[in-house]
Amino acid sequence: MFNRYFNFLIDYSPRVVSALLILFIGIWAIKILRKVVERIMIKRELEPTLIQFTLDILIWGVRILLFVTVISRLGVETSSFVAILGAIGLAVGMSLQGSLSNFAGGMLIIMFKPFKVGDTIEAQGETGKVLEIHIFTTKILTAQNQVIFIPNGALSNSKIKNYSEKNMRRSDLIVRTGYDSDIKVTKAQLETIVKNHPKVLKSPAPEVFVHELGETTVNFGLRVWVKNADYAKVSSDILEESKGVVKL
Repeated sequence: MFNRYFNFLIDYSPRVVSALLILFIGIWAIKILRKVVERIMIKRELEPTLIQFTLDILIWGVRILLFVTVISRLGVETSSFVAILGAIGLAVGMSLQGSLSNFAGGMLIIMFKPFKVGDTIEAQGETGKVLEIHIFTTKILTAQNQVIFIPNGALSNSKIKNYSEKNMRRSDLIVRTGYDSDIKVTKAQLETIVKNHPKVLKSPAPEVFVHELGETTVNFGLRVWVKNADYAKVSSDILEESKGVVKL
């Protein structure tokens, strides 16, 4: 019996040694991988919460892979074990499909930065200032002082207008006047209004032109460039002043 156990140890010891070697190398490699990935994510200035969450998922995934490799090296049948893990993963994935989509969207937003906290954006039919970017949702504040949470999955898959990406913005306005008005005179008066407004930028130069000849009105188009913060006020001022020169 002693010989049988001795022979078993002789036959099995290479597997144990190789399994331990794989385990120690794997643990060392996981530590290196964590440091490298964390350094890359910090350089990209990602959110600390996202960095930690991503590292946890990555490291646990690699640990499970290492565990399966080690027990497989010891001669343990792993096909059933892997199948069970796969079934559990599939069930969890199906039940959290929406959340996973939002998580993936949040990662894309934070990594590629189509906007950042403090930007004014328009997306999903809402316009507002970005207050917070979470893993699953983005929090914005509208001009009506409403706080809105937009799912990141929908946000990352839709068109996003970022009004803060550039430091200036063009205001496109329409001013209507009757056909009995002198077009040249009205145009000159509108040009005076836009050029004299202190917050209208000189470059690019403001434009005034006949936009359309309507059924009952001549419609003038006004294009003025302003700083982002002045957009609403300047647009309102110009429309208010234009009322004094148009005749309907």
